[in-house]
Amino acid sequence: MSDDCLFCKIVAGDIPATVVRDDERTLAFRDVNPQAPVHVLVVPKRHLPDAAAVLADDPTLLSAMFASAVKVTEDEKLGDGYRLVFNTGKGAGQTVFHAHLHLLGGRDLGWPPG
Repeated sequence: MSDDCLFCKIVAGDIPATVVRDDERTLAFRDVNPQAPVHVLVVPKRHLPDAAAVLADDPTLLSAMFASAVKVTEDEKLGDGYRLVFNTGKGAGQTVFHAHLHLLGGRDLGWPPG
């Protein structure tokens, strides 16, 4: 755990969040600034700064994050489609440097976005 990390504080229960899934290795909670009707963040319970660090440290943790996200899609009934996104690095828009997988759904997300 990192003492100054927002998501570590959420995992520890020091900052409240609307948790939608909690398992041994991951925590999934609603984004406070949703970009879609369903916008959930899936984070590892251990502090790792980004997706590349998760892969380097423990590739099975990436699988656990995706598995958690898929279970949330089932709970949220997103059978029509959803998007899973990692923003890795400042240039990609990552603002919290604790790995997190965005799950977006609940509307037509289309491609290209915008």
